[in-house]
Amino acid sequence: AVAVFHRLDVTRRESWQEVTDFALSRFGGLDILVNCAGICFPNTVENATLEEWHATLAVNVDGTFFGCQSAVAAMKDRGGAIVNFSSISGLAANADMFAYDASKGAVRIFSKSAAIQYAADGIRVNSIHPGFVDTPMTKPGHSNPEVAQKRIEATPLGRFGTPRDIAMGCLYLASDEASWITGTELIIDGGM
Repeated sequence: AVAVFHRLDVTRRESWQEVTDFALSRFGGLDILVNCAGICFPNTVENATLEEWHATLAVNVDGTFFGCQSAVAAMKDRGGAIVNFSSISGLAANADMFAYDASKGAVRIFSKSAAIQYAADGIRVNSIHPGFVDTPMTKPGHSNPEVAQKRIEATPLGRFGTPRDIAMGCLYLASDEASWITGTELIIDGGM
């Protein structure tokens, strides 16, 4: 197996084209895309800035759109699998994460629409919906004992998820074992 790093600004269509062209020239094709970039600015509607709103949508929604657009063009003649990261927040709202919730809801329904559009091309599009996972993005909330306790109590399996827990779901959706799965939501949330 070969892993190659390539810098990507998910909010720029040109950056997506560069990385797609790189993958095509280096590997001869593109079979799998995992759109997993995401940001969140916890805030209320009345206190949030327009910049926070736009930044959240740019990374979480526009980035998913640009990634899918580039991947679909590369996969049309060969098929492939696209896994888009939504969130448990794309299914149920939070009091202080309205922009993130809106963006992840958009990714959820976007994925279903793309799945229908590209099924005839053999391109499967699914979404992953993680619950509370220990990552650098969740560290500020999880380092607050009160927030951490509430989140653990909301998770029937009694622990935060790990990146590996989510990666296993991505691996499945991207694999040939999931060849008859498209337009679905895989919820990996510890039972929430």
